[in-house]
Amino acid sequence: MFNWIQHFADWLIYSVFHIDAETHLGIALNFFVYDTLKILILLFIIVFLMGIVNAYLPIEKLKDYLNRKKLYGLEYFFASLFGAITPFCSCSSVPLFIGFVQGGIPLGVTFAFLITSPLVNEVAIAMFIGMFGIKATVIYVASGVLLGTIGGWLLGKLNLEPLLSEWVKKILDNKMQQGEYEEEKLSFQQRLPGITRGAWDIVKGVLLYVIIGIAIGAAMHGYVPENFFGTYLGGGQWWTVPLAVVVAVPMYANAAGIVPVIQVFVAKGVPLGTAIAFMMATVGLSIPEATLLKKVMSLKMIAIYFGVVTFFIILSGFLFNVLL
Repeated sequence: MFNWIQHFADWLIYSVFHIDAETHLGIALNFFVYDTLKILILLFIIVFLMGIVNAYLPIEKLKDYLNRKKLYGLEYFFASLFGAITPFCSCSSVPLFIGFVQGGIPLGVTFAFLITSPLVNEVAIAMFIGMFGIKATVIYVASGVLLGTIGGWLLGKLNLEPLLSEWVKKILDNKMQQGEYEEEKLSFQQRLPGITRGAWDIVKGVLLYVIIGIAIGAAMHGYVPENFFGTYLGGGQWWTVPLAVVVAVPMYANAAGIVPVIQVFVAKGVPLGTAIAFMMATVGLSIPEATLLKKVMSLKMIAIYFGVVTFFIILSGFLFNVLL
């Protein structure tokens, strides 16, 4: 779907600017161009589609249904499962998070999606089967969905809505005000300009955060050596799992991109459970993601989200090392 963006990034950096593809600068700039274009396009498309959904579907009724009906946690499981089948990295998941919040979906359910989406996707599953076998793959997928389900449920119980950013609160307030006077019988063509303007306003609102976040990720992607981590995580001591998770949080990569690195870790003696925990922290938590989330969450809310997910990933790492 995004191959044309990769071709454009390759052409721009390697052919137009004549930067060597093997250099740290070339790798970092290529990553920056590709991810910036991809995420901005995703952001506009997703928010635009959510605008259409908001215009035609009773989002408030869906919100009330999810809040009132006893689904016994299935709403979190379904959101987590949806996250598992969407091939997004942590930063790419943020646009969907914004759309879900804008659409009035309960925050805990939205968090369940946000947690699982970067952790598990079909490309990483296929690579995992080939590299580590069926057993490791099943444990990896099940733990990713379970982590999202439990993490979303816990975060939902903390009632974090007041910690959303003022920007998001204004979006929600404007949406409620529009709902009071908007005619239900407007045609799609009549609604389209407003939906498009709303989507573009949101893109402009997060543009700076997207650029800063991806720039940080690109620098890490291009300049942090892979063998640095394998050297310090191969001892098998109990503290290597928490260390792997803490060290991985500043990193930025998608699951498909990090799986080959994990294979190298394991080949160099890093326990598979520790390596998977590192992978989960790399794809599920990152400084670029935190930078993007700063537009929609307060620092306190980001800290709570990162803390909860980090804790569960560490527990998963210990569990992986026992089972694998």
